Amino acid sequence: MELSNINWMLGAACLLAGIGLGVLGYHLMNAGARNAQMLRQRLAERDRQLAELRDGVGEHFERLGSLAAALNKEVGEATSRLAVEAPHRPDLAAATATMPEPEEAATTSDDVAAPRDYADGNRGTLSEDFGLKQSDGDAPQPPRY
Repeated sequence: MELSNINWMLGAACLLAGIGLGVLGYHLMNAGARNAQMLRQRLAERDRQLAELRDGVGEHFERLGSLAAALNKEVGEATSRLAVEAPHRPDLAAATATMPEPEEAATTSDDVAAPRDYADGNRGTLSEDFGLKQSDGDAPQPPRY
């Protein structure tokens, strides 16, 4: 083979290798774009699921509120029915005597003190200097060799 043929063959081989490397680079770069598109799609799906969950929780609390209101109404009706029927039936008279009045329950809850966010001079966990060291002189010194 002549030297010029080897140059042509080497040039063609380098051209094919360059094209192959270019295709490989494009494929690798495009894989990142595909991955980003897939991540965007997953994010949109999760956002949709979150919106559905929020709607479901709202509906759940609405239903829970209506059930609580219905239960309170039934308790009120049962209490009033018991108050009406108790004088006529001797076995229910003891039940009305032990039932607390709604006004009594309200007065007992007023006696509870409000929570504090400070400690009354005690060195408890609510005090301002809890966990702070008073001085560094109390700390033992490391041994010196």
